[in-house]
Amino acid sequence: METQNLILLILLLFLRCSFSFVPIDNYLINCGSHNNVSQFNRVFISDSIKPGSNFLSSDDSISLTDKKPSQNLQILYHTARVFISTGRYRFNMKKNGTHLVRFHFFPFKAQSFDLKSAKFSVLVNGISILSEFRPSNDVVLKEYILKIESNLLEILFRPFKSGFGFVNAVEVFTAPEDFVIDYGTRLVGPSGVEEYKNFSSQVLETIHRINVGGMKITPFNDTLWRTWIPDEDFLVFKEAAKHAVSTDIPNYQKGGATREIAPENVYMTAQQMNRENSSLASRFNITWNFPVARDSVLHLIRLHFCDIVSPSLNLLYFDVYINGYIAYKDLDLSALTFHTLASPVYVDFVVHSDESGVIQISVGPSDLSSSIRINAILNGAEIMKMVNDVDNTKIVHRRKHLWELLCSIVGGIVVLFIAVTVFLLATKCRKREAKESAAESVGWTPLRMFGGSSLSRTSEHGSYGYLGMKIPFADVQTATNNFDRNLIIGSGGFGMVYKGVLRDNVKVAVKRGMPGSRQGLPEFHTEISVLSKIRHRHLVSLVGFCEENSEMILVYEYVEKGPLKKHLYGSSPQSPLNWKQRLEICIGAARGLHYLHTGFAQGIIHRDIKSTNILIDEDYVAKVADFGLSRSGPCINETHVSTGVKGSFGYLDPEYYRRQQLTDKSDVYSFGVVLFEVLCGRPAVDPQLTREQVNLAEWAIEWLQKGMLDHIVDPNLVGDIKPRSLKKFGETAEKCLAEYGVDRPTMGDVLWNLEYALQLQESASSASEAVNETTTISPENSRRLERNYDNDYSDISTSRVFSQLMNNEGR
Repeated sequence: METQNLILLILLLFLRCSFSFVPIDNYLINCGSHNNVSQFNRVFISDSIKPGSNFLSSDDSISLTDKKPSQNLQILYHTARVFISTGRYRFNMKKNGTHLVRFHFFPFKAQSFDLKSAKFSVLVNGISILSEFRPSNDVVLKEYILKIESNLLEILFRPFKSGFGFVNAVEVFTAPEDFVIDYGTRLVGPSGVEEYKNFSSQVLETIHRINVGGMKITPFNDTLWRTWIPDEDFLVFKEAAKHAVSTDIPNYQKGGATREIAPENVYMTAQQMNRENSSLASRFNITWNFPVARDSVLHLIRLHFCDIVSPSLNLLYFDVYINGYIAYKDLDLSALTFHTLASPVYVDFVVHSDESGVIQISVGPSDLSSSIRINAILNGAEIMKMVNDVDNTKIVHRRKHLWELLCSIVGGIVVLFIAVTVFLLATKCRKREAKESAAESVGWTPLRMFGGSSLSRTSEHGSYGYLGMKIPFADVQTATNNFDRNLIIGSGGFGMVYKGVLRDNVKVAVKRGMPGSRQGLPEFHTEISVLSKIRHRHLVSLVGFCEENSEMILVYEYVEKGPLKKHLYGSSPQSPLNWKQRLEICIGAARGLHYLHTGFAQGIIHRDIKSTNILIDEDYVAKVADFGLSRSGPCINETHVSTGVKGSFGYLDPEYYRRQQLTDKSDVYSFGVVLFEVLCGRPAVDPQLTREQVNLAEWAIEWLQKGMLDHIVDPNLVGDIKPRSLKKFGETAEKCLAEYGVDRPTMGDVLWNLEYALQLQESASSASEAVNETTTISPENSRRLERNYDNDYSDISTSRVFSQLMNNEGR
């Protein structure tokens, strides 16, 4: 048995090594030693001067060996390279881009040197990353992340005055692709949240790397040979947090975090809110304090998330705070991860340190969280200081080059100005001659260039082919008061949503791509391509879009009363809707979907129908929104579209989920769930309820089939719904939720039935209804009356009913 376990362990190690990250540039130097050493399955080579070796360039360096090293000390720290004067390491780089550079320091005493008394600076390609550094008594690892844009990397060790410098080991290796991304970083401060640009040009020094809720991770178990320490010592109030652990491997998704961003063990553990502590209020934050430099220095905060605490999607909403400022409002991990549970993501923030010498990170419940699903999590945190000191010895040379460059530019501008002036004068003369010639020609008629019209959305082939819908970034800034945080009306996986007013006094909702939206580009394209083709009273209109300055901004018509969900349930529901209002909202949404499905040759399938994507205007008119997942329907000779499963848990068509075959009947299923949501005033999925009640669709159909649907209606509707209207509405929702798409009605049929339910609600009580409501009758008579009712109303011709529905007197 032991032999089998050993073989299994070896196989696992082999598999791990097979899929480990392999850098293009990979220099590992054992400084001051004549031998190579192995550490964490990596070989550090000697820096001693040998034929063919040109890493080290120093006339006054000494190889130093600790004759009495500690038994627990790794062999890498038994030797050191000591520099009496400026010493250099030079490395030829195969690839430009982001690299990791690490320095290992351990001050031992050997020969006539006590390394504890060293004092020196370290520069990398002219950037001073360590200034007048004095080592502590323990092993110190300094890690830097920087962008290299040349074929040579030079590291200088410069002793301070008459002192000396030293180093035990050096690492230089290529970072993985997309390790540092220029867009999507949030600058957090008193003025709110803004985008921080040119992130990759910064030099970062790692200050803290934390495995939140987990144990220490050594370089042997990390994809980039990093060390992650537990978070316990940084928790402000330990009783507020509770460990969360998963035994399942994270569901890594393209566009999210990778194993190189953080190892699996980081995403398999977390801290969550400790709701079991009765001494705490129902809503509280988990807070960590991390010591940093007291100076006002920019720091990168990289937070890692993986929802390992929720039983299903769309249940976890929480807020993130940094230094007391809101950094991410209503963070929805389901939206950030392509609606995949337990999928790792990370979000980058930039903040200033202050005089307290502490960066504080907190996570807490969102206003979107219901009282029974309050929670917040954090899986990992990294804090990195931005280093921007430049070698003073090179400033003079750079200034000289700068003046030479400025002179060249000024000279070029003067020459260009003269050339442009001559060109404009010549053009003016030619136009005058052409005008005079045209006046003389009686039959001359100017040609109109229709292709250049901004009103023709398909004639231009610029970005996405919709130049007429492009809105200048300056206009968007003006409309939102430069993205005033007080105008934020929502947020999601794509970014923040602001209320704004355009120059023509049109109210708009501005959705701006922000951090966590790295996967938002396809949705951005889809929204533009879909909404630019449609105009309908019950579909949210796209006013325009902006793609300047690497921005992804969508501008919609403003819908005053927001999502339908907020009027049904939640932590702070709006004034409850009556039954007639709810019916009219469902009818409006059905009209919008019916238009999508039938208004084009192939039709459009929404693919994400839910109560948060149905908005209500000031007149309670419903408008379907959020077309980021929409797809064109099947061609005439096809029955479905084969595609990966997208949508929201609880609303997903089970047939689409099983077969990955999308049809417009998938929207019908999702709409059926919304109908029961409207009727019952509760979420599509609520894991806090009993097993029988968790899934709304299954629970509602069970009550409907028992003839007791009235037992589960929203308490706000009790006494407001007429039995026949309720019966027709329930039957319609049940048909929408048929297991197979072929058995579901079309959206046209659904619309017809909902209009019918509204007519029944508004019409005067019939004689049979009066009997049902006032007379005690036997089950047999009840069934007979129901059959008569069905014969009288459900089976009449479509034209008859529509003629009644269109007659106001009939209502």
